[in-house]
Amino acid sequence: MRPLRSEETGMSYLLTGEADAPLVVCLHGFPDIPRTWDPLTNALVRAGFRVVSPWLPGYAPSSLEGSLDPPAVVRRLLALIGELSPDAPVRLAGHDWGAILAHVALSQRPELFRAAAILSIPHPLVLRRNVGDFPRQLLRSSYMALFQLPAVPERVIRARDFAFVEWLWNIWSPGFSPGADYFDELKQCLRASLPAPLCYYRSLRSPEIIRELGAILQTDPIPVPSLYLHGERDGCMGVELIDGQERYFSALFKTVRLAEAGHFVHLERPEEVNRAIVEWFLAH
Repeated sequence: MRPLRSEETGMSYLLTGEADAPLVVCLHGFPDIPRTWDPLTNALVRAGFRVVSPWLPGYAPSSLEGSLDPPAVVRRLLALIGELSPDAPVRLAGHDWGAILAHVALSQRPELFRAAAILSIPHPLVLRRNVGDFPRQLLRSSYMALFQLPAVPERVIRARDFAFVEWLWNIWSPGFSPGADYFDELKQCLRASLPAPLCYYRSLRSPEIIRELGAILQTDPIPVPSLYLHGERDGCMGVELIDGQERYFSALFKTVRLAEAGHFVHLERPEEVNRAIVEWFLAH
């Protein structure tokens, strides 16, 4: 696993696998780091793939500069994909914010992708349709309103050695911890990055960004074979909100619900998640 950097996009990334192997791009979310994909990376490389896991824009050591709204970040991701695999479509995996970015990328440039695996955040349009029926989700998502405030969330997140970050992991994946060394690496990244990761949330206050996102997502249904995985104990995004999202996909679409798993389902249930994703990518 080698750390590299794209000077064109300002993105740093981990690269694993043979240079001529088909490429899988794995996108992390918040609060997280590329290490989140280590178990899946190992499984994919054994299956014959090459894996790239970038630090998203706004997460050190990737660039902290430039626009950090979802359409702008996706433009940089698409440029990175073009740089790393100019002649062949790639497979894409995304979790949390990485899932949102995956939906946008698949909608905007479907021809660049052979297949996708999306974890823990369903298609944004089905969220908009379903959230009114499940008011409990408004409480689960209240952190997003906090993150859109000026100045305050940075202080909250940094307080008591990033205790808020560990609290989020605990309520989103009850009973699961990635370990002290994992949290140390995550905190180091956030310490070097804040407030940039919060710009993803703050951009959602912009009517122009919301209109741009809507225009991208309301195009034709996604014609990329897509696998969706969600833990039934997810404390961030209730599993009930995923119902009906298949209408936004015109290619083969499959949902896997994992009992007794939370938001970080790929770390909690790596054997099942890895097997499902590897099989999906090998089949497509």
